[in-house]
Amino acid sequence: MSTTGTAVLTDVMVPGATLPEWSIPLTPTVIVSTAIATRDFQDVHHDRDVAQAAGSKDIFMNILTSTAYVERYVNDWVRERTGEGAVVRGIAIRLGAPAYPYDTLTFTGSVESVEEGVAVLKVTGSVSLGDHVIGTVKVAVA
Repeated sequence: MSTTGTAVLTDVMVPGATLPEWSIPLTPTVIVSTAIATRDFQDVHHDRDVAQAAGSKDIFMNILTSTAYVERYVNDWVRERTGEGAVVRGIAIRLGAPAYPYDTLTFTGSVESVEEGVAVLKVTGSVSLGDHVIGTVKVAVA
């Protein structure tokens, strides 16, 4: 990260700062293609009949894609402010409501703390059924 990027990041990474909302329309293509792209060939992510036989309403997003979207959300926010990507030090998530096709996944976030050059951001991705993913992302500030 450049000196300029670091200075700007330090200015925006203050406890209580909020990230702008980001929404992703979830189409069947998004669910299937991201599962395959992450090499997750579990049939509940691409075969509606199998997913329904397993008790699900439909195919649903896999955890690797949920994690990737959390990272993208934070990285895009940092990039908009600094012109450079974030240096992610860690991601910890918990899944909740399933993310089904024909829904929208909406992310919100905030800076929870900044200590020893690392900011901890709280991120939530919600769908119509409730919170799909909740977690924290640690980002290097300096």
